[in-house]
Amino acid sequence: MKMKINYLLAGTALFAGLMLTNCNKKDEKPKRVQKSVSGTITDSVWTAGSEIIINNHITLPAGKNLRIEEGVTVLFSDTLIKPEFIVKGNLYVNGTESNPVRFTIPEAMQVGRTWGQGWGGILPDPTTCTEIVINYAEIAYTGATTTEESPSVKEKLYKAEAGENVPAIWFGNENGKLVVMNSTFHNLKEDGLYIDAGQVIVSNNLFYTTGHTGADAVNTKSGTKADVCYNIMFSPNTNSVKTSNGGGKSQADIRIYNNTMVNSGWRRPTIKGGLIWLEDGIIVHAFNNLFVNNRFGIKRDTKKPENENTTTGNNLYYGHDSITVAQFQPGKEILDGTDDLRGTTAGSNDPKFVSFTLSTDKNSYTFDKAWDFRIKSDSPAINKGKTTAPSHYSTTGLMLDGKLYKSPAPASYIGAKGTN
Repeated sequence: MKMKINYLLAGTALFAGLMLTNCNKKDEKPKRVQKSVSGTITDSVWTAGSEIIINNHITLPAGKNLRIEEGVTVLFSDTLIKPEFIVKGNLYVNGTESNPVRFTIPEAMQVGRTWGQGWGGILPDPTTCTEIVINYAEIAYTGATTTEESPSVKEKLYKAEAGENVPAIWFGNENGKLVVMNSTFHNLKEDGLYIDAGQVIVSNNLFYTTGHTGADAVNTKSGTKADVCYNIMFSPNTNSVKTSNGGGKSQADIRIYNNTMVNSGWRRPTIKGGLIWLEDGIIVHAFNNLFVNNRFGIKRDTKKPENENTTTGNNLYYGHDSITVAQFQPGKEILDGTDDLRGTTAGSNDPKFVSFTLSTDKNSYTFDKAWDFRIKSDSPAINKGKTTAPSHYSTTGLMLDGKLYKSPAPASYIGAKGTN
């Protein structure tokens, strides 16, 4: 009997141990697959949920496509080289709202790097890269300074000079297509997007902590036909959107509508832009934008002004203080628009955001993720938008990688966010 009891106890203990082991295994989270990549990229897919460690400059070869799936984290880990991502083929980044793709640096490297410079950004070759999609991604801590040994300098990409801070994404193929949607750009030394040419959609993105002593959230040049819409741009050093027809390519035509731009331009050490800047014969159509506490209104270079076909209207201007209000009044430098809401006293046209303190320091670059830039039902921005505001791609769209991407159509409200 004693032997039977011992066997019974042993069997019970073994069963309990197996159950505990199985429970522990069930509760364990699967380990993230890690892969180190440097030099030439040989993959065609970076699979969902993986972690890609970048310890040197990387290049996607011409003729090759790389698709980056949801939840991938790309960590640029070299503190000395500060890698650049050279794209000679086509790049398709497709995260999801709940599981975006992240391009960043390790957390330990983020300390003391408010203005990025941890890596060199995404730099496509304009002669071989024809398509880039960035959808549901986070791009952070870019803006490394080029040297004579930088691939972008050797291959004459971007400005092809040592001593330049690199934007998060540069694009320059006049016949190419660039779609950047539903993404977040932050802690950047230089521009978020520097677009030298192409057919472009930039929509539903968030830009903050952009530019240390200069730089814009979005910077466009000749050869560009772009819809820039439904973005939130908080405290870029200079402009939320800079537009220029310089560069010697075909006529640039930029459609800027239904954006919310807050505190632009106050951190720039010298006076230039401070909201939307126009120069060198650019065509711009700017409608339905919500402008809050920016350094200026839509401003032109008086020596090299915009094209006569430029139009603006249905924009709402708010200034918390008299200095801000005075600097967005129409004049020689500041454009006037049709059906604008533009008060002449501090506090006029309160946009009535769901959650944002309008007296927030204009020089602050710290973004609070609790802010809610939707507008309340009694906002003056309700039903003041122009639904026929011109766009390039809200009807026809752009086809990339077999998928049609369309710009959101202009809304009946002003700003990037409606009431829900």
